[in-house]
Amino acid sequence: MLKGLAITPPVLGRISIGRVVEKNGKRLPEKDDQFTITSQVQTRDGWLLHPLNDDLRQEQEGKLRSIPIRLLFNEPELNFRADYSLFDRNTGRPLCVGNGETCKRQTESGIQSLPCPSPDSCPLAQGNACKPYARLNVLIGDDDSMGSFVFRTTGFNSIRTLTARLNYFKAISNNLLSCLPLELRLRGKSTRQSRGTPIFYADITLREGLSMPDTLLAAKQLHEQRQQTGFNQDALDHIASAGLGNGAFEEDEDDISAIVEEFYPTESRANNDLKAHVLAERSLADKLHRKASANASNA
Repeated sequence: MLKGLAITPPVLGRISIGRVVEKNGKRLPEKDDQFTITSQVQTRDGWLLHPLNDDLRQEQEGKLRSIPIRLLFNEPELNFRADYSLFDRNTGRPLCVGNGETCKRQTESGIQSLPCPSPDSCPLAQGNACKPYARLNVLIGDDDSMGSFVFRTTGFNSIRTLTARLNYFKAISNNLLSCLPLELRLRGKSTRQSRGTPIFYADITLREGLSMPDTLLAAKQLHEQRQQTGFNQDALDHIASAGLGNGAFEEDEDDISAIVEEFYPTESRANNDLKAHVLAERSLADKLHRKASANASNA
């Protein structure tokens, strides 16, 4: 194993909520109210769709808002890795990654382990340069038992919810997280900061049509089947943990530019994105509500 190179789960494609679009000569992140499953091939027009995207979308009448999944590992932190990340917006290279206690920082003398005060108290994090960043690897379908799809996010709602769900599911399944038939689901909520505009985030739930007892029974049966065939989940978790810890930074140079473009836009881009998001997410119901309020005030 090459030292300094993080060995991450094999990736077949991406899962996203939104995309990067070009507006007025600038490439800006644009939110959406559904999932999109893409391949790892990107053209000038964006990421090419994965065949699973259309297959699952047809089952849900056009809007892809839930994806049947399984997880690779029993340990939640192997499936879902979250940290505070600071990227150089000019070069796209990672500069600092921490967990609120310690961090690995790129300095003139190389990578150093330093205290991590979290973005609110770190002088390097000014201007929203450093923020939570997480990746979730999931299995979709049965074609490749080791090939995953990665969902990346910087949203607090997704990070908080996914962290809680994975730990809860591990506990109630008696450490059979990788055997549970689950579902990646899109949820929405409004906050004062969003001014009533829906904010969409990812959640993990029981698979549609299965109760909790059904889900736990299916996990137990799959676990017993794997034991009979010699499948060693503990060894898989162990080697995955060693691989992820083999490098200081998880992202490779092929992915970094796209990550920075989508999740770490400049301040002006972020403002433009917020305006576009507010306009895009206003539904017909919102417009009717404003019209009714105006009519009432004029009456």
